[in-house]
Formats: sequence, C-alpha cells, structure tokens
Amino acid sequence: MSPYLKYLFLCLCFAMAHQTVAQNSQLRAYTIEDGLPHSQVYDIVQDDMGYLWLGTQGGGLANFDGDKFEVWNESDGLLSNYIHALYASNDSLFIGSKKGLSVKVKNSFVNFEAPQILQFHPSKKSIFIATKKGVYSFSKEENLKNISINPEIDASEINAMLFDGNYYWLATNNGLWRLSELNSSALEMTKLEIYNFSAVLLQKGKIIAATFDDGIFVLDSKNPADSFLLPEPPRINSMSIHNKNELWIATDNDGITVLETEKYAEIKRLNISNGLSTNHVRRIRSDDRDNLWIATSGGGFYKYFQNNFKHFDKTTGLKGNRIFAVHNAKDGVWLSSSESGLTRIDSLGIHPIPNENPFFDVKVKTITSDAKGNVWAGSDDRGILFRETKMVDSLVYTVSSSLQIKIDTISKEVTKNHIIDESKGFLSDWVRKIVVDDNAIWAATYASGIVKFNYDSDTDSLMIQKTFGRQDGITDLLINDLAKDAKGRFWFSSKNGHLAFIADDKVNYVETELKEQTAIGTLLFHDDTMFLGTSGKGIWYANSSDPSNFQQLKGAKKLSSNNIYQLIFDDQGYLWAGTERGIDKIELNTANEIIDVYHFGRNDGFLGIETCLNAVDKDDKGNLWFGAIYGLTQHVPNENVKIAVQPKVYFTGVEERYKNIDSLNLKDWTNSDKILQLTPEQTQLGFSFRTLDLDHPKEIEYRTKLDDTKWSPWVKENKQNFAGLAFGSHTFSVQSRNYRWVESSPIQFRFFIDSPLYKKDWFQWAVLTFIFLALLGISLFYIKKIKAKNKAAQERLETQNYLLSLEQKALRLQMNPHFVFNVLNGIKAMAKSKPEKMNTTINSFAVLLRETLQNSRKETISLDQEIKALRQYIEVEKLMATKAFTYDIEVQTEPSAEEILIPPMLIQPFVENAIRHGILKGDKEGVLQVSFHTSETRLHCTISDNGMGIFKSQSEKTKTDHQSMALVVTKERLESISGKNSLQIEEIKKEDGTIEGTEIAFEIPLLTDY
Repeated sequence: MSPYLKYLFLCLCFAMAHQTVAQNSQLRAYTIEDGLPHSQVYDIVQDDMGYLWLGTQGGGLANFDGDKFEVWNESDGLLSNYIHALYASNDSLFIGSKKGLSVKVKNSFVNFEAPQILQFHPSKKSIFIATKKGVYSFSKEENLKNISINPEIDASEINAMLFDGNYYWLATNNGLWRLSELNSSALEMTKLEIYNFSAVLLQKGKIIAATFDDGIFVLDSKNPADSFLLPEPPRINSMSIHNKNELWIATDNDGITVLETEKYAEIKRLNISNGLSTNHVRRIRSDDRDNLWIATSGGGFYKYFQNNFKHFDKTTGLKGNRIFAVHNAKDGVWLSSSESGLTRIDSLGIHPIPNENPFFDVKVKTITSDAKGNVWAGSDDRGILFRETKMVDSLVYTVSSSLQIKIDTISKEVTKNHIIDESKGFLSDWVRKIVVDDNAIWAATYASGIVKFNYDSDTDSLMIQKTFGRQDGITDLLINDLAKDAKGRFWFSSKNGHLAFIADDKVNYVETELKEQTAIGTLLFHDDTMFLGTSGKGIWYANSSDPSNFQQLKGAKKLSSNNIYQLIFDDQGYLWAGTERGIDKIELNTANEIIDVYHFGRNDGFLGIETCLNAVDKDDKGNLWFGAIYGLTQHVPNENVKIAVQPKVYFTGVEERYKNIDSLNLKDWTNSDKILQLTPEQTQLGFSFRTLDLDHPKEIEYRTKLDDTKWSPWVKENKQNFAGLAFGSHTFSVQSRNYRWVESSPIQFRFFIDSPLYKKDWFQWAVLTFIFLALLGISLFYIKKIKAKNKAAQERLETQNYLLSLEQKALRLQMNPHFVFNVLNGIKAMAKSKPEKMNTTINSFAVLLRETLQNSRKETISLDQEIKALRQYIEVEKLMATKAFTYDIEVQTEPSAEEILIPPMLIQPFVENAIRHGILKGDKEGVLQVSFHTSETRLHCTISDNGMGIFKSQSEKTKTDHQSMALVVTKERLESISGKNSLQIEEIKKEDGTIEGTEIAFEIPLLTDY
C-alpha cells in the first residue's frame, strides 16, 4: 500500500472513529494544595523502592510516597529548579535540568553543567543524554562527556532517543535520524525526515515517531521507506505505550489521545472536558501497580486508574457535590445534592429537576418511591415533596384537507409536585426518613416523632392515621433511621442509641448492649439478620425475628473505621459499609464473622471520600450508589479484581546514637554476608525501613525481630531502636505487609558489636596468665623469702641448739662433779661405819661412773638406758643409806622405752634429792616411786617419796647453809628444754594436813629415734 493510500485510510479511520470513554476510568489530581512544589510537572519516574520522583518547572525536585511530598531545590544543592527529564538507576537519580545534569546519591547532589537536558537513554556501559545541543554521555569513569556525531546533529535539539537493537533513532528539531552508532564513525547515519520531531518509540517492530505539528510517522524499523503518517493529534510533547497495545499521546493543547496500535483507531481522549484541569500534558508514566501518572503543565499531576467505580460531581453535570440522599426508582437513580434539589440519572445521562418551587433550594435528606413510581422526598424545614407522575387523557385536534376538524383522545404522562408541610397539618417540616407502606406513608421527623399518614393529591388533603411521640413512649425524638422488616414492623434508631419497633401502633424498645449516647445511624435487614451501623462502635447484628442478643461484627480483619454511615448488601453477598474514610467491602461467613475487608478510599477510585448518612442504594442492575461529601460514586460489579502484588521492604537508614551512618549502601548490605563492625561503645542502634504502596500508603504494617527472638506484633511504625545491645553478633530482621495482608519477604541486616578489652578472650587469658605469673613470681619470691627466713631461723635454731647443747653440757658438767662429790662423800662416810660394804659400793659406783661418763658425751640417750643408770644409782644409794628404803620404777609409754630419747642425767638429781633430803631424813621406812608415761607429744615423769617434805627439808638446809646444786641445775636444764613452768614440785598431804612426802612432776617433748 502506498503512503498516500495509507494516509487516506487512516484519515477515514479517524473520521469514523467515535470517542469511547473506558468504563469506570478515574483521575485523581495532586496539586500545590497537596504539597506539590509547583503546578508545572515535566517528568515523572519511579525508583526501585517505589517512590515517584517529579521534576517541576521552577519548584525543583519532589518525591511522592502516595501520601506526602518531600522537596529538594537549589538551596539543597540542586543545579537548577527547572527540571525537564528524570531517570532512576539503583541508588542514584539522574536529573536533567535547564543548566545541565544533577546526580542525586542519598541526600547529596553532584552537578555537571551542560546544555538543557531533554531525555535520558540508558545503555549497558553508560547513559546517553539528549540535550538542547547534541548528545552527551555519562559514566562513572568519564562523568559527563559530549559526543560529537556530525555538525547538524551536534547543533540540534535532541528531543528523544531510541535504540531498537540495531540502530539508534534520534528525534531532533530538524529531522528524524537513524544511526548505527552514536559517534562520528558510524557506518550509517541517515536523516529520514525533516520535520520537528518530539518523540520516538518502538512497538512490535514499528518505529513510531511523532512530530510537534505535522502528525505521527509509523515506519518499519528494518525498512524505513515502508511508512505512513497519522495526521492527528497535533502539538505532541511525548508518547508512551501502556496496557500492551495502547499508544498514549501527550499534547500541549488537547490533553491526551489514546490509540490502539493495530489500526491506530482512537480509543479515548482525556482533557478538560472529562477530568483534567489543563490540556497541556507533558508526560505519561506507569508504575509498578499498573497505574498511569500524568504530568501536566499548570495542573500538577494526575493518577489515572481503571476500577469498578465511576464518579459524578459538578464537573460531570451534578448541581452540587455533597450528596445527602440516594434512591433507585423505576425511572432511574434519584439523588439530592447540596442545597440544589433533586437530580435523576438514567441510561441517557444526568437530568437535574427544574427548580419549580421553593422546595428545590433546601437539603433533601431522604428520597423514596411508591409502587406507582411516584417520588417522595423529605427536607430540612420544607416538609415533604410528593412528586406525582400519572397518565391523563388529552384531546388532540386535527384539520383534514376538506377543512373538517377531527378530535382524538390520547394518554399523556404528567408530573405534578405537591408539598406536604405544617401548613397542611403535618407534624413537622423537618423530615429525616420516609418509608412507603402498602396502606400508608411513614415519616420520621427530626425532633417531633414519627407520623403515619395518607395523602390524596386530587383533593390535596392530608389524613394522619397515627403519630408517635413522647406520649406514646418514644423517649428520644432525635431519630436517625426508619426501616421496615419482613414482619411488617417499623424499626427506628436514635442519636442517643435507642432502638425500638412499632407493631400494632405500639412502641417496643429493644436492648442492644450498646452504651448510652452511642448513636445508631443506620438500620439494615438482610435475610434473617438485622444490622446496626453506629457512631464509634462499628457494626452490630442480631437475629431480626428475635433481636435479643446483639453482638459486634468482628473477625480476622478490622474495619477501616468504626463510624458507620451507610450499610448495604450487594448481589454477591458482600456487606458494604460507608464511613468517613471511604467504603469497606466486607466478606462474612455464615456465622456473621468477618473473613476479609476490602477498603476503598480516594486512591482506589472512591473519590467522594466521606459518605453521607443513609445516602446509599442499589439499582436494578446490581450497581451500588454511594452519596458522599465530594460527589456520587457508582460501583459496577465485575470479575476484574486488581491483584494485590507482594510488597517489598527496604532499609532506608541505620543510625548509631541517632546519627545516620551515611557510608552504608543499604541495598548492598541487605540480606548479604556483610557484617557491620561496631565498637563496644556503639550499643545504641536504630533502623528505619519502608515499603512503598502508592495506592495505600498508610495501610502498610511492619514487624521486626532481633536474632532468634519472636516476631513483634504488626505495627505501622517504620522505625526500630535498640539501646544497651549485648556484645557479639546480631541479625536484625524486618517484614512488611500491605492493606490486603500480603506479606513481603523478610530482609536482614547483620552487625557485630565488639566486646570491650576486658571481655575479650585473649585479653582475659592474657590477664589470667599475667595474674598467674605474678602470683607465681610472688609465690616464688615468698617461698624464697620463707626459705631464707627458715634458713636463718634454722641457723638461729642450730645456734640456739648448739648453745643449748653447750649449756646442757655445761649443766651436766656442773652436775657430774656434784654427783661424784656426793657419792664419794658417802663412800668416805662408810669407811668408818660400814667398812665391809665399802668395797661393794665402790665397785657399783665404778660401774655407774663409767656409764655416766659414756652417756655424758651424748646429746640424748634412750629412756631405757636412763632407767638402767637410774637403777644403778639407786642401788649405790641403798648401799650407802643409813636406813633401808624401797623403790619402784614404772614405765607406761608408747612407744617403748628403747625408742624414746631423753637428755642424759636428767632424772638422777630429782631421785638423789628425794632420797637424801626426803626419805633419809624421814622417820618412816622410805618408799621411792618413779613413773614414766607418754601423751601424744610429750613424755611425762613423776618422782615421789614419803619423806619429810621438800619445803621443810629446804628450810633446814638454809639453816645449815647448804645448797642443793643438783636441783637448781636440773631445773635450768628442764626450762631450756621445755620452757618455763615445765617443772611442778608439790608436797603430798593427808586430809588432816600432815605431810606424807614430796612429788616432783615434769614433762619434756616426746623425742624418738625414728
């Protein structure tokens, strides 16, 4: 087909095409009033986290999370507030402005001056940039660099760029170019058209190139000669493909034109006439939820989405935006708007009812119709409008050609308005609700009770059958709703929480379990259940036949609000609840438990936002109609349900002691093996995280956990702070879920808090080792010191022992001559008195003296040797004694006497003293007893005699001036061996006090030879 024929064909398609507006398409505007920094938005882009970035003309850069805006401008480091193009890549945002390029990384900007930037085109190694003066490229290695292609291109405005896999296409202000490479050495460099091209894109092998004023060229990418021209629309700013096969064209004077990409027939147009505030559209972008975002010059930007809602307000033909009442009648849907009377909507459009009388400039709060199709409307302060429609006969006169007059009768529909108010005897002009019964009309007034009446329009007569007020038992006259149940009972609810029904003209109250002052705003009967919509307490229900047990509607999910203004069931069995936040679609099970709740607010297409009390109805096709403060919304049920996409959660910041750690690229640290190393003092850490949902930004919930603890409860807070963290390894995890409770995959961040020096193993081991070595050194020093001290003590003891031994020897030397002297004196005395015994005595003394001399050279001898020497001595004394005496030596020792060692000549002096100064001076036959026994560590010795007593003997010796040298020396020896008080000398007394003798006792350390 020749280009000329294609042109004619397309012109015919455009001429025959009819504008078809997609059902339930919605536009949501965002302007300066919402926080947008400027009304002129030239580009929109979405980053990996889901934020929308907006480039404005004069207002700088803004990002949008679906709810709030954050703004950056020249005072924050941005190169220019006039932004024309945006591109998001990883953690960087590329901003093309009037003065050049700004690259935003986190909260800082890196700027590069260049000609005005019009578009970004990413490639594998770099980003190509279309500017007002040629092509530039940007890479981390070379930063911003001008690409020289040829003089004409280098001097042109590059409005758009495209790479089709083989060739680069440049839409410039002086033509359309195709190049094999973007450099001066390109093998192919062809200028295909000479017009001012503003946009170029690729769709199914076709290059679609738009000029600003001369239409759109469609070319085969491989054979550009095969092309044709679309003459409309003019003045194109940009183009984009959406919904797979729709070409969306943004113009600067006619809004948006949408074409299908098979035959390029027009699908629809979006402009001032159907929702946009301006026809100057700069760019159209799609997000990750398939919503379209429209950037305009002068009207801010718009969210465009298709759903099951259709919105009506003043811009679409209503007389006002606030919808107080909605009712489906035989001839269409009736509604009251603001203070502008009634409006009817049918398949032919919107039909405002003419203002025929004063009734139509007031608030109409209730609308209903009777079986004949007549409309009843209750108002504020104007009573009731009865809009009667009936067929009447009418005469028609015709004149024939013969001038004869012919009269015919035909039926004609006539509508007449009747006002029923206090002037005609009605109870009150303030009417809250009207219900049509078979035999009467019921009307609930604001504060005067309920009236049951009939009205005859032919005679304009009002017949009141019954009124119900305080005298009839209605305690709260502030009635909110009136409804009829399946049994014919009329139920009403009040502002103060009263619920009652009228049966047989009697008022019957019902307990609801609701607290006093809880307003019941709406009543609904469905099957065998009665539902109550309350103010602040949600929805309650009970069996409508026997409503004795009201329960609050509860379940797995909660309602978006507990202020219920509207209740209605759709044909699919879902309960819809209108609130101040929009509407909830509630799925119930057979036990009236909530299974699921689908909330619809402004971002979901319910643009009316806050619903009005009882302004809801369902039409014959199952469509729901909701009246709200910002218009009327129609819900058209269908099977197309927007799938809830799994959300993604991202870390947005890590803080230590409330200071952000800016050096971290959080994307690289998320779910990675990287571990953030922290010092022992850095035990106070905070994490911020975010999931972006542009449709429901306030419905995201999060839960967190540290290490292997349990998940926290779901909350909307997107920050978590920790103080006093334990030393060691930690893993922080966070998960999000969206408004449909679809959960994200958890993400983790790992960190390690180093232990203080005193808690490190190596330090503790080092300290322990040091302590051990120190203790060892101290111990060795102490042992050495003890050894030295012991050595000194030993040497001192050896010296003392040596001196003691010398002393002992000296004492023995003192004692031995005394002993010898005493014996020799005794032998000398025998020579005169007993010469016959002297020879025997001398022989015995010689043996004793020899043994004494042998023992005197020894330090110690055995106790057995001492006893033998002692016996020999006693025998010598017996030979020399002048009177006979007996003796006994008793030994009870353990060990035996042969093993016990004692100093020699230790006992002899005490025995000598007992014989010579005790027994021999006594007047009785002498008895000498010597005994030895041992304790655990001591040797005990006792020497006793029956002489005159030691103290008397010593007194006599004093008189004779004779000293007992042996006793004194022996006492000194004992003290040197056993210490002071080791010798005990006592006289033996009878009970009458007479002296029987002397007992000497002493003890010495037990010394053995093993």
